[in-house]
Parts: sequence; C-alpha cells; structure tokens
Amino acid sequence: MEAIKNHSHFSALRGTAGGIVLPCPVHHNILTMMFIFNGRLFRQVVLLSSLLLAGTGCSLMNYSENEFEPLFDGHSLKGWVLNNPRGDGYGVTNVVTEGVTNAVIFCAKGGGGNLLTEKEYGDFILRFDFRLRDGSNNGLAFRSPMSGGSLAYDGNELQVLDGVGYEQIHNATLQPSQFHGSLYGVAPAKRGALKPNGQWNHQEVTAIGRQIKVRLNSRTILDVDINDITDPKVLKKHPGLLRERGHIGFLGHNDYVEFANIRIKEIPQAIVNNIPPSGFRALFNGKNLKGWRGLMKGPNNNPIKRAALSSSERRVAQAEADANMTAHWKVVDGEIAFDGKGRSLQADRDYRDYELLVDWKILEKGDSGIYLRGTPQVQIWDPRDGERNAVGSGGLFNNKDEKNPSTPLKVADHIVGSWNRFRILMVEDRVHVFLNGELVVRNTVLENYWDRKQPIFRTGSVELQNHGNNLWFRNIYIREINTPEPKPPAKTKKLSK
Repeated sequence: MEAIKNHSHFSALRGTAGGIVLPCPVHHNILTMMFIFNGRLFRQVVLLSSLLLAGTGCSLMNYSENEFEPLFDGHSLKGWVLNNPRGDGYGVTNVVTEGVTNAVIFCAKGGGGNLLTEKEYGDFILRFDFRLRDGSNNGLAFRSPMSGGSLAYDGNELQVLDGVGYEQIHNATLQPSQFHGSLYGVAPAKRGALKPNGQWNHQEVTAIGRQIKVRLNSRTILDVDINDITDPKVLKKHPGLLRERGHIGFLGHNDYVEFANIRIKEIPQAIVNNIPPSGFRALFNGKNLKGWRGLMKGPNNNPIKRAALSSSERRVAQAEADANMTAHWKVVDGEIAFDGKGRSLQADRDYRDYELLVDWKILEKGDSGIYLRGTPQVQIWDPRDGERNAVGSGGLFNNKDEKNPSTPLKVADHIVGSWNRFRILMVEDRVHVFLNGELVVRNTVLENYWDRKQPIFRTGSVELQNHGNNLWFRNIYIREINTPEPKPPAKTKKLSK
C-alpha cells in the first residue's frame, strides 16, 4: 500500500526554482509586463495581487469542465504505460450503474502494477471517479518517475483504499497515513468522506508547487504544504517530495478497483530568474555579490583550520579572499560569472539542514562542484571529458566508503554550454540530489573530507567550487528546515559483578 501527496490551501502565486507561477491567468500578463519594465515594481505588484486574489476567492477549483483534457479515451489504454505488471494488470470495460453506462479503467483482481501516463505533469488539477470493493487497495501516483524504486518514495502516492475493509480482511492495523487520500507515510487524510463500497466517489487533486490539496466527494480531506514536512526520517525516505514534474497513474496491489472520467487541467508557469520560490530565500540577488565572500586560500580553506584562526588573523585572511573574489567573480546579466583564475565563492553564513536550488553552466572540460556545510562536494563536470566523468554530474565525489557511493545513479546532464539545475536536500548527514529533475543521489551519507574519522559538520557554508574553468551560476535559493536535533545515544550502565 502506498499513497500520494496532497496539500493545503491554494496560493494565488507560486514560485518555481527559476521564478514565480501565476495560476490565475487573468492576472498573468499584467504582472509579467510590470516585471519587464520595472523589476522592483514587479515584486510589489505580485504581493498586492495575491491579496486581491485572496479577497476575491480566486481558486483553481473554479475551472469549468470544458477546460480539462481527458486522460482516458473511453475505449483503450492509449497514452498509458504499464510497468511492473501483475497478473492480468489493467483493462478497459463498460459498466452500468443505475442505468448509466460508464467506460472505466479497471485494475484486475489479482493484478495491477504501475499504470502511468506517457506524459509528465508539473502543476495541475486532476479530477476522476473511482469505485471500491471490500478491502480494495490501490494508489494514485503523481510527479512520479516512470520507473525506479518504490514510486511511493521516489515519486508520490495518494492512497486509494477501503481502509476498514483492508484491516478486517488482512487482520492488519493501518497507520494514519495509510488510509484513503493520505500522502503515504507522510501526511494523513481526514476520514469519513468515502461512500459505501460499490458506489462511485469523485476526487479532485490539486498540486500547485508544494501545495497539495485533495477533495473527496466535495470534502477537503488532505491539505498539505510539503515545505512544512520537517521529520528527518520522512525527508530521507521520500525524495519524491522534491519532484516538480512527473507521471500520473494508478498503483495496483492485486485488488479490483474502477476508475472513470479521468481528466486534467495543467496550470501554466511563468518563470522569472532570481525570484525565489515560495518558502525559499535567494542566496544571489541577481545584481551583485552581496551575501557572498571569497574562500580563504589554503590551508584556511579547510573549515577546521579556519576555525582555529584568531580574530585578527581571520580579518586579514578574509580581506585577501574578498579581494580575490572581486577580481574574478562578476555579476553579468543576472548571472554569477567566474573567469577561471581565482578561488571558490562562499556564502557569508553557515546553514544546518536545508533544501538548495542552484542553476549552473559550464563549458567543455569544465569542472566545478557545490560544497555542502563547507565540505566537498556535489560534483559538476563535463561527462564527455574522459571515462571518469562519464558517470555524469551530481555525485558525492569525495565519498570513499563503499557504503556511501560517490557516483550518481544516472547521467542527467544537459549538453555542455546549457543550463542545468540542482535540487539538493541536506538533512543531518544525508543527501538527496536531483539533476534536471532526475534523482541522481538517494539518501547518501556525505563524508567529512576534512576529517574522515568524524561525521560531516552539523553546520557549514555553501560554496561554489572551481577548478580553473569558466563557470556561471544563477537562481540560487535555499529553504532552511528546522529539523529536530538528533537525540544522543542512551548511556548504558555497567552491571556490577
């Protein structure tokens, strides 16, 4: 059993890694035009408009049915892909209910698997009908990869389930986040909105950025902001929470379930560089290097050595580093540009647990990386530059322990000279890395390069590394996560003889 993620209230505006989203189209052109002519005024207009929209009740749920596109043609599985099939998998048939004939996609008894749309979706409203039998268990996937590990973790799954019947049939006790509508293992849905088995239910799922909302039979049962999830165990186990796009589908678990009237409304996104998404703040303002400093030259590039400096030694070393930064790092057309001749760039404060977004670009044979907590590194390089590089960017290059792999799961780099995007989650000592929307590092320990006998520092700076190549960065955003501090191991008393 697995479930999908759902979310809270709608926001009139939503950010993406590269800008903002304006879901109410009537305001879209006005706001975009204002930004083009006056970037400062743009922010003011956005804030004002969001208040106006909130007051007028602008809601994506008010879209009429004629604005939705069907995902099911009523007679075939065209546009769908079945992965990991079980038994008879899925089929298409007509069912008659109270004299009304409906074309349905059904998960066969003893069958199932992952039935996913060929197309990927980012922000959307999904509407569909479904009908359960006693103990039926299925799931609704969204922003899911086509394949990989469990789609409830590497993607997202909303539970589709007769929970009471399942517990009785299987003599099991479900967790709150396993009942119908719950974001599996993450957020529980309210109960009591399901109709009796054998009757049709209507469900609407709205996913706008990190805000996920589920309505069942006109009742809101799940209202979740993914940015509010701070449990380290959940964040480590569910990298799919970070996904911006992916497939929609049904995750069958050997039980008969029917789905009908499946349709979707995609929500367009307006992208503006260097404007942080909701819940994030910009580490780079798009204008200058405020908030950044030069990295001290060795041995003081080592945070352990740097911490041992006296205040006077630190001032002198930092002044030299900042002069080096000014000479070789520039802001050009809203991008941080490096000339290939100086040292690395360092954020001017330390961070603990966070989600980090970074756009980057290199040239042929380019080599760079992102230091997390002052420690190397999420790798950036040209995959075509030799056998070593062929694994692609995004790996934790300086990991040496076999239990903590250094290579990424796949090559996800864009063509050299194009922009790439990292989405990095650093929680406790573990890291998820997405490169261009693909999961390339899953819940891997980042080793302490500076002292391998010790775990990674609990706090540290974000650094933009270089190896003497031209580099460009933009859209650098961070979302700090207030995870609870891990409990120290319990002390054991020695038994007296």
